[in-house]
Amino acid sequence: MTRQSRTSPAASEQSLHQAYDTALLDLDGVVYAGGAAIAYAVESLATARADGMHLAYVTNNALRTPDAVAEHLGELGIPTEAAEVITSAQAVARLIAEQVEPGSKVLVIGGDGLRVALRERGLVPVESAEEEGLAAVVQGYGGPDLPWGRFAEASYAINRGVPWFASNTDLTIPGARGIAPGNGAAVEVVRIATGAEPQVAGKPLPPMHRETVLRTGAERPLVVGDRLDTDIEGAFNGEVDSLLVLTGVTDAEQLLRAEPRHRPTYVDRDLRGLLAGQPEVEPFAEGFRCGGWTAVATNGGVLELREAGEAGEAGAGGEAGEAGDPLDGLRALCAAAWTVAGDGVCTLDAAKALARLGL
Repeated sequence: MTRQSRTSPAASEQSLHQAYDTALLDLDGVVYAGGAAIAYAVESLATARADGMHLAYVTNNALRTPDAVAEHLGELGIPTEAAEVITSAQAVARLIAEQVEPGSKVLVIGGDGLRVALRERGLVPVESAEEEGLAAVVQGYGGPDLPWGRFAEASYAINRGVPWFASNTDLTIPGARGIAPGNGAAVEVVRIATGAEPQVAGKPLPPMHRETVLRTGAERPLVVGDRLDTDIEGAFNGEVDSLLVLTGVTDAEQLLRAEPRHRPTYVDRDLRGLLAGQPEVEPFAEGFRCGGWTAVATNGGVLELREAGEAGEAGAGGEAGEAGDPLDGLRALCAAAWTVAGDGVCTLDAAKALARLGL
């Protein structure tokens, strides 16, 4: 993949788990939500691994340690080694270690994932802004029970000039009951109190991509995620291919409005997409066709969707009502929307087309 603007989802004759050697999988919203496995995730990952694909779990969630994440995945039926888990806590710990002396004290605002990662880099996690010789403040997701006073502790140190680092800035995190505030929301609290800007390590920024490459050794990686602004943008920045699954925070309307750096190589419902090839999206008449669907950007500012056999679909083949997979319709709509948008954002009305697909 290159950083040029994508105007259509790509095709793959091979199943994705055969076309790529390593899947770099996000966790929240892709493999599980709120601690429970997402439908089809366990079976799909087992098949991909059995067929020779390497699996690595790459998460911006800095709360838990790799050991804890691996244990949780094992409980879900996904056997995982701790070395197969890469977290933003590890990425930010490396970033800090490159800028401070070995053995330096770092104020931790977050969970055990940060503490373990700091110790791995020879740094000393501490809990108080009053520690003598404090070299840095690091902030990561601390879970819903993180006390408000921890944000005050960070602010006291940062306002005295201590360098501030953040594992990631995801504003939200998906859970069993819905979408909740993520570490990015907590970072905003400290930013308001200090006027400072943190150095950020997590997706979509280069430190996380570097950490992933160093730890996995992937040669033909495929990033698999649910977020356009972290997973897909991170793949874009790293110039690797990506698969967006619609099991997390991104919905079909957001996908159509994606700017170039947020456009995935492939799109599918869930992790079953790893085990399948991807259909071709091709120019057809005045629009784009995928499967039995054709998407057209009309002069009236609307994205229109037509089935094979409908008026305006002469030569499309098939009979009306035989359009098939709604995901093919979404892929066609992506091509129409992204082509019109070019390097910008599509503003055409797609509500009726998406309602027709049930998306």
